[in-house]
Amino acid sequence: MYLHIGNGVNVKKKEIIGIFDMDTATVSHSTRAFLNAMEKKKSVFYTEMDIPRSFVLCDGDKKGEQKLYVSKISSVGLNARMNSDFSEE
Repeated sequence: MYLHIGNGVNVKKKEIIGIFDMDTATVSHSTRAFLNAMEKKKSVFYTEMDIPRSFVLCDGDKKGEQKLYVSKISSVGLNARMNSDFSEE
């Protein structure tokens, strides 16, 4: 099944590695460095250009490739959608 992460963007649930809160995760220097490295590899995709509240790290199409989606939906909201009874696997 898929998880809607905002603005018509859906990702496969089985490809999701993690859902992270932008405010708390970016406090760490290593997380900021990871985000910068993903940006340089052009592996960051924005669902909208509004203020980001979360990011979703996913496995990519190729082995070892990862994609990072930035969303204006909170990590709590995305997690609730992920675990919703309305979505079946």
